[in-house]
Amino acid sequence: MKLLILSRKPTIYSTRRLREAARIEGHSCLCVDPLRCVLYIENARPRVRIAGEDVSGIDAVIPRVGTYAVEYGLAIAQQFELMGIPVVNGAHAIGMAKNKLACLQLLVKNGIAVPPTATMRFPAHLVDVIGEMGGPPVVLKLLRGTQGAGVILAESNEAAESMMDTVWSLGEDILVQKFIAESRGRDIRVLVIGGEVVAAMRRIAKDGDFRSNIHRGGIGLRVELSPEVRDLALRAASIVGLDVAGVDILESKEGPLVLEVNSSPGFQGLEDATDRDIAVEIVRFAVAAAGRRRAAAAPLS
Repeated sequence: MKLLILSRKPTIYSTRRLREAARIEGHSCLCVDPLRCVLYIENARPRVRIAGEDVSGIDAVIPRVGTYAVEYGLAIAQQFELMGIPVVNGAHAIGMAKNKLACLQLLVKNGIAVPPTATMRFPAHLVDVIGEMGGPPVVLKLLRGTQGAGVILAESNEAAESMMDTVWSLGEDILVQKFIAESRGRDIRVLVIGGEVVAAMRRIAKDGDFRSNIHRGGIGLRVELSPEVRDLALRAASIVGLDVAGVDILESKEGPLVLEVNSSPGFQGLEDATDRDIAVEIVRFAVAAAGRRRAAAAPLS
């Protein structure tokens, strides 16, 4: 089969491993920057062109949408869906996961526990919000941050006000989240593929940092999930609509809390911690989706 990976950076670990896995599994694989794609919306013939030629013969698409030009990346993914090609993950689900506020709202609507979170636009509301969360410290998160970037621990009301003023002056929105002290510098990353937990690790931050992201110097250790945490991760991925999801979970005194659901999870740390070939698992899922599409399209004999 022929797979297409949409990635702005083909040299990053996850994209490179997906390409390698496709070849190992006996499939051809094309990696394209979505910003180099041109989409044409035509009646009965939606198209994508790359370097002046129509894209054809693609069996499945694996989008790796980052934080730059998200809307355009989602439009390209949706265009392939309009063309009847399986896309892992679909554009709507990626868009929901990328909108941190909307994603948390959806999770809570469906009974998923999350850390207490607020957002606002008037500085006068900030002190009241922090008070509602039990006082500082609080965690401030840019809506479009990733891999720990745009996440700050504000140790005082004054620090929070200063950061919020800066962010608002740039026209950005930000979340204020209760700091779960008992989980400082640690969380659990669960990788879900096709409704099954494929791998999980406990992430531990480097000394002096409260963020446990591997890209920020944290380490990952294999972890055995409790039934409660396993079920929570599966439910969160399903609610957001993701075929492939990295679900980040905090262990609090009140029980596990879903911190975030990622639509393009990095998996270098997971592969190192668990010895699982995550890239092959994703490729096999995409190939299976393409196989189901072919079977559905085949004429009845």
